[in-house]
Amino acid sequence: MLQENRSFDHYFGHLPDYWQKNGFPQATNGTTFDGEPASASNTDDKGAPLDAYKLATACTENPSPSWDEDHVDRNRNDSTNANNAPMDGFVHTAGKDAIGFGFFDVLGHRAMGYFTGDQLNYYYFMASSFATSDRWFSPVMSRTQPNRMYLYGATSAGHVYPLQDSNSPQLTSETIIQLLQEHGISWKIYVHPDAHGCSTPSCLYAQSYLNQFTYGQYVINHMPNQFAPTTQLVSDIQNGTLPQVAFVEPASEVALDEHSSDDDVTNPPNVQSGAAYVSGFINALMSSPSWKDSVFVLTFDESGGFYDHVPPQPATPPDSIEYPTDLKTSSNGNDICYGNTSNPLCGFFFTGFRVPLIVVSPFAKKNYVSHTVMDYTAVLKLIETRFNLPSLTSRDAAQPDMTEFFDFNNVPWATPPTPPKQLQNMSCVLEALSAVNISPNPAPAGGQATVTLSLAKSAIQNTTVYLSSKPGGVLPSSASIPNGTSSTTLNVTVPTGTSSLTVTGYIGGIPLSATVPVQ
Repeated sequence: MLQENRSFDHYFGHLPDYWQKNGFPQATNGTTFDGEPASASNTDDKGAPLDAYKLATACTENPSPSWDEDHVDRNRNDSTNANNAPMDGFVHTAGKDAIGFGFFDVLGHRAMGYFTGDQLNYYYFMASSFATSDRWFSPVMSRTQPNRMYLYGATSAGHVYPLQDSNSPQLTSETIIQLLQEHGISWKIYVHPDAHGCSTPSCLYAQSYLNQFTYGQYVINHMPNQFAPTTQLVSDIQNGTLPQVAFVEPASEVALDEHSSDDDVTNPPNVQSGAAYVSGFINALMSSPSWKDSVFVLTFDESGGFYDHVPPQPATPPDSIEYPTDLKTSSNGNDICYGNTSNPLCGFFFTGFRVPLIVVSPFAKKNYVSHTVMDYTAVLKLIETRFNLPSLTSRDAAQPDMTEFFDFNNVPWATPPTPPKQLQNMSCVLEALSAVNISPNPAPAGGQATVTLSLAKSAIQNTTVYLSSKPGGVLPSSASIPNGTSSTTLNVTVPTGTSSLTVTGYIGGIPLSATVPVQ
């Protein structure tokens, strides 16, 4: 099961803090973990450095994870330099994306936010109890569709954009589904009904990423019941009637896929709701007769434009199409790498960014962290190894088979643990400050100054701005920007005995500061 658009540092970068707080053995037994460093930082387009920070909202506007943006995320000023990856462009691209889509966060500060174990408590418990990896990558530096092509076919056949962007037909590449069918291995694809509740095979097929392949059309025409609703997944788990291999598509149409919001609305996708949805399947599995011989792999299709400090890794191109065939040119300029078929960073010689992984199984090693570089076509390699199937492409052939995650002799989790219920207590705020202004500038020591907190557009709900200052005690703890307005002002007394005044406002944890001299 692949959820949507979250990077490793953004979700799991603070696992060691959780281990220490909750007494997991990884905190003391020498387990190494490449989590988010204390020095994690990017600079915004106003020249202000922004350190990584803890989000206080379960909802965020979507940063772009597309081809150009991913290359700039990796290296803001030299996006085709294959030998240098400062990972310094995330805030810049998130800001540009927000301006282009008319979002609130026009400075891109959301890209540096992260979640912790007191917010994603279910995932943190499961990743800590079972197995995870700090070297698990998406297959390609681009968005959802080409990465999910790799999930089924171990290739995107030259694509780094959705097929419809280049008016391309379905891919004719062989898929893991076809391999399973031809070798008599039972399989099924489970899909949540669409937003209207439609659960017919045709409606489910429309939401399955197998529809990017001609074999998907073959399945819906000849084996339509291989697409089943997620209610049947739960039933099959409970009844011990699961197929040998199952894929679970993301519940995108009902906003349970953990994707960031593509629109500024008052009820956007919520990470805690998405994690709770996933927990329902895993908990059902752990309490069922299916548990004894199962493996549940949970990961994310790509990093979603959120910060990660580990660069994409060298990879094996899947096939003879070593460079993208659908890069774009227009009067506004060319895509990054357009026409470049010599630079490996411009081709399929690199993975995408790191994404979260949890391997849940009675055979999963307890408290395990892999450090072996692989992208998630390793899931295909695991299936191929288990059922003695050939590789689909050179990419999945080059992957480790994931057996390092398991102890098949001792069965560490024959009796599964009891996980916590996923919390759903976070606020859901998409607003972010676009400016903090202090006037006059310089501020008069002992006199009055006005602090103006501004949004890029009118708020879509009553919005609380939490405040801090340096020196402290200058501001109230919070201020409100009412629904339908775009700013608020506060009159403050400027302290004496200081050379400067800094004011920081936070909406949903997303910070923005301003500093003026005091005279």
